[in-house]
Amino acid sequence: MSSAEPKGKKQKTEEDDGIPLPDLSPVDFINLTSHSDAFGVDPIPVSWGHPNPMVRGPVICTIRHAAQRNAIGAHQGSYCVYTGLAVAAGKLNPEHMPDLKLTSPVFDIGPFPSWADPKKIASIDPFGHVVTDCYRSYLDKGYDIRPTIAVTKAHIDLPETREAMAAGRLKADGTVLLATGQSIVSKAAIEPVWYLPEVARRFGCTEAILRQSIFRMTNGMYPELITRPDLKIFLPPIGGLTIYIWGDPATIPDEDIPLTCRVHDECNGSDVFGSDICTCRPYMTHAIEECIKTAQAGGCGIVVYFRKEGRSLGEVTKYLVYNTRKRQEGGDSAEKYFNCTEQVAGVQDTRFQALMPDPLHFLGVTKIHNFISMSDMKYNAIVQTGIKIENRVEIPPELVPADAQVEITAKVFHGYNAGSSYKGIDMKDMKETKGREYAYEQPKEKQAAEYIVDDK
Repeated sequence: MSSAEPKGKKQKTEEDDGIPLPDLSPVDFINLTSHSDAFGVDPIPVSWGHPNPMVRGPVICTIRHAAQRNAIGAHQGSYCVYTGLAVAAGKLNPEHMPDLKLTSPVFDIGPFPSWADPKKIASIDPFGHVVTDCYRSYLDKGYDIRPTIAVTKAHIDLPETREAMAAGRLKADGTVLLATGQSIVSKAAIEPVWYLPEVARRFGCTEAILRQSIFRMTNGMYPELITRPDLKIFLPPIGGLTIYIWGDPATIPDEDIPLTCRVHDECNGSDVFGSDICTCRPYMTHAIEECIKTAQAGGCGIVVYFRKEGRSLGEVTKYLVYNTRKRQEGGDSAEKYFNCTEQVAGVQDTRFQALMPDPLHFLGVTKIHNFISMSDMKYNAIVQTGIKIENRVEIPPELVPADAQVEITAKVFHGYNAGSSYKGIDMKDMKETKGREYAYEQPKEKQAAEYIVDDK
């Protein structure tokens, strides 16, 4: 049984600092769910949006403090399952407490006024990178509190950057861009931390409907979404995001200093392996080139990289859509580009963009001078949160791969902004723009017996 006081009673403290003693739960005890009115349940209070981190309270979502835990879910997003495998394999002690002494950020971010506004930040913890500073008093008492943001620096080495140098578009300066072609970046990895009331507001539904929908569509993975309405924070099992910064991050909030920005959604096939069916990697590397130029001119460049593979439908769904596009009657055409996704997934896109601007507000962005994107959904989502966008930069037509003409033609026709180079696209272009043919045979129906494995 938990040693915590019943809910409603003041928890015991070592000192008169308002911080209760940590309740250390046995890690081998399995509780299928918890209830807000159960004996001993007394989560550490969280006042989301409060500018004082101690008043706001730490996000506690580890297995050590069952009674005092104030969030649903687990750290590390989808990787939390691998943590379970490590424990099962005997490779990880479930009682391990991380040594965070040398993990603090290598450059400063914030605080900014946006950190105290839930309408600007509701999908990340703005204090997630300064846990060891803001919540030292909790850590010293034995609480297991984990950072949800890590801030570091790196060198980025891209062949497209070296090509831009060879073509004379970029020149090494020894500070932002080295003679080797490497660019120097500051970066932050961020795990999602959702404040459910505000997430629900942004999606135009009640908090109850949001909780029920996530519970239902994850096959009941998180019963506390239903049984713990008092817990307003959720660490979802999804991919996070990474922020890459060229130039001095301290200049980002200054509206008089040029800021170039791209918000990019993951596309493993293109971004990593160079698949030419889409414009993802060309857009990303073009944005990086523009970020380097801006940083060299005294400004700053940002690329926010979201793990939203396949429009957040996943890579398996994306490849099923690819097969449908190539096999459909008439071949891969711009005219039917969006229909194929809806045919397979039931929806064209599940990225939405309601939560997307949050990392920009985390950085203190109030004005973007050059926005590298053709997505009106992203543009509108950003400006609706109060960030000004001065200029939209199009992708040069020569960077669009041949097989990606289907994608960009369809997107421009349906309202995406690709600049002057793609103006005037009409239904004739939609019908005539075709993708590469692979001569796939039409799928044949087979009986299950044909898939029996012969293990002789």
